[in-house]
Amino acid sequence: MPQAVAATVAEHIRDGSDGPGSAQAPGSDFAPLLKAVRGQGLLERRTGWYAAGIAVNLVALGAVITGMFLLGDTWWNLLLALPLALLWTRTAFYGHDAGHAQITAGRKAGRVVGLVHANLLLGMNEAWWNDKHVRHHANPNHVDKDPDVGVGALVWTQKQAAQREGFARWLTRNQARLFFPMLLLEGIALKIYGFQFLRRQPARERALSGLLLTGHLALYAALLLTVMSPGKALVFALVHHALFGLHLGMAFAPNHKGMEMPDPDGDRWGHLQRQVLTSRNVRGAVLTDWLLGGLNYQIEHHLFPSMPRPHLRLAQPLVKAHCASIGMPYAETGIVESYRQALRHMHEVGEPLR
Repeated sequence: MPQAVAATVAEHIRDGSDGPGSAQAPGSDFAPLLKAVRGQGLLERRTGWYAAGIAVNLVALGAVITGMFLLGDTWWNLLLALPLALLWTRTAFYGHDAGHAQITAGRKAGRVVGLVHANLLLGMNEAWWNDKHVRHHANPNHVDKDPDVGVGALVWTQKQAAQREGFARWLTRNQARLFFPMLLLEGIALKIYGFQFLRRQPARERALSGLLLTGHLALYAALLLTVMSPGKALVFALVHHALFGLHLGMAFAPNHKGMEMPDPDGDRWGHLQRQVLTSRNVRGAVLTDWLLGGLNYQIEHHLFPSMPRPHLRLAQPLVKAHCASIGMPYAETGIVESYRQALRHMHEVGEPLR
């Protein structure tokens, strides 16, 4: 998606409108909720909160890297792959929030934050992520419009499953039990997708993104090869990326899988219905917020993508009360149950092939 189009779509998402040609009336079910949220200042930026969090994350990353140098060329360094993966996922969350304009009001400043956190620190192309993620937010769980439920390694409808052949058919039959093992490959896949997307970027953006992605690889390789032997460095990189992909995938997996999927041929849903009925919240306290990067408030995040992360918890009572007042279901469950529901959906999709 060209950047101008992505920005336009994102703007409609941020203010809660349905975009050009929307059939949703100004006095829609969403309007009173939007007014209440704005009235409490929950859409205002929390730049200081983000600055402190980013600083702490960078210091923690530096501490882990220092620990790697102190341990030196030893297999004990593998123990640091776990905290490094945890911190990389925090880094991804900040990149995600920057893409939604949660951190800064200006797009240029937000893009700088995104480029540093995604391209340079993670080796993940922020342009690829934003292109994919904006389309997901505009039409969550819509088979024809949401790239997250398109045909890939996994499929999400029995119609998609019926078209699988060969190895892909076997994969679909067993996709529920293979889901978490496959997440171990996600950390590496994100890098590959990012480099592939360079071909779709304008020349200047391609040059900058490519430079940062290449710089990440060079710095990462230099770090590992300076600290340990090539064999240990390779094993560390594989373990680190496997843990990173698993953690990141587990943060996103509970959010929509197994929820309503809009009928492509049916009537168009309004913003409130489209975002609430396709999303699932995960109950929890401060630790859950930290581990899932605020994505456990998926309903609130989808209704107000530009809302700063610390405000999502504050907005939840307003959203729940509003949904109850109009009789709209509000899905919320524990983290284990959220995975069970997502896996059950994947299992049912593959059922006809078994």
